[in-house]
Amino acid sequence: MQPLKELKRRRREEALARRDALAPQYRIEASLSVAETGTEAIQCGPGDVVSGFWPIRSEIDPRPLMDALRQKGARLCLPAILDKTTIVFRELVRGAPLVDMGFGTMGPSGEAEVLDPTIMLVPLAAFDARGHRIGYGAGYYDRAISKLHANGLSPRLAGMAFDCQEVERVPDEPHDMIISELLTESGLRRFADGL
Repeated sequence: MQPLKELKRRRREEALARRDALAPQYRIEASLSVAETGTEAIQCGPGDVVSGFWPIRSEIDPRPLMDALRQKGARLCLPAILDKTTIVFRELVRGAPLVDMGFGTMGPSGEAEVLDPTIMLVPLAAFDARGHRIGYGAGYYDRAISKLHANGLSPRLAGMAFDCQEVERVPDEPHDMIISELLTESGLRRFADGL
């Protein structure tokens, strides 16, 4: 039997290869479809803080959904990489400068307010039918979500991906966070085991 890390790496590579093969026009249309579904499914308003992400490479684009949730009154934030193990969520304000966060992503500068999300749009490389996800391998989101839980917070975790990123089974470890729902171009999926 292969070690879990190797299995995760292989599943991640296979799912990302399928995602990379999607036509750019398809990715745009799917992102807009996800925004429509998410706008209806995610109830939010003033007092809610939604963390999104800046899309990299062939990733689904959460920005149309983020904008729709902003119009419903939510405050927005993006992850900011502080070091090799830590991200925080800085407020995303129209007109404020974005800076290079590394890995091809952008985020608000250090002057932006750090917020605790109540709703998290979670990027992922692969997922399974149980709500288990594979990230990009650095563990930033698992640690950030664990820290929020340790502080008594329980943000709603909504993964975002394309259908083609589904794998038969994610090799999971005890520290892995389970998402409670997932938005793809075919709709919203809810998972019984999601936290």
